[in-house]
Amino acid sequence: MPRLWLVRHGRAAAGWGDDPDPGLDAEGRAQAEAVADRLGAMAPVALVTSPLRRTRETAAPLAARWGVAAAVEGAVAEIPSPTDDLAERAGWLEGVLRSSYAALDPTLGRWRDEVVGWLRGRAEDHVVVTHFVAINAAIGAATGDDRVVCRLVGNGSVTVLDVADDGTLALVAADDERASEVG
Repeated sequence: MPRLWLVRHGRAAAGWGDDPDPGLDAEGRAQAEAVADRLGAMAPVALVTSPLRRTRETAAPLAARWGVAAAVEGAVAEIPSPTDDLAERAGWLEGVLRSSYAALDPTLGRWRDEVVGWLRGRAEDHVVVTHFVAINAAIGAATGDDRVVCRLVGNGSVTVLDVADDGTLALVAADDERASEVG
């Protein structure tokens, strides 16, 4: 049964309404090192990131320890915004986070289905460095919860899922819920 370690990227140097693709700030880099400390003792497994800079920077210390390159996968990217205007997209996200997929535009349900489908299709263990809403989509699929936010997953947190033979996701473990900045 494949196991997935979903890592939320370290703290970004700018928020969702400030920069479309920020890197990590100093705390985020420390969180990335902590993830590498935590997972680095495992035998290397497939390492995947979203295309965004903060996920790639979070994966870099673990990739260096394992001597591998992280693959970039668009299916685990951030929730797509309907606008490129940073102020508008920040306001849009606030509303989305308080909602369920059933109440949202169907394109967001299709995005969730793409994230979950990609995860369900893994035939081997993976560490996936991704985003707050993508991790929540996976948790929701594993627990039958349609809310956009099922659990607060902090920066640098690890959520563990198993993929059954039939593609069902099972939540194995999640870091303690804690206050979380979304971005």
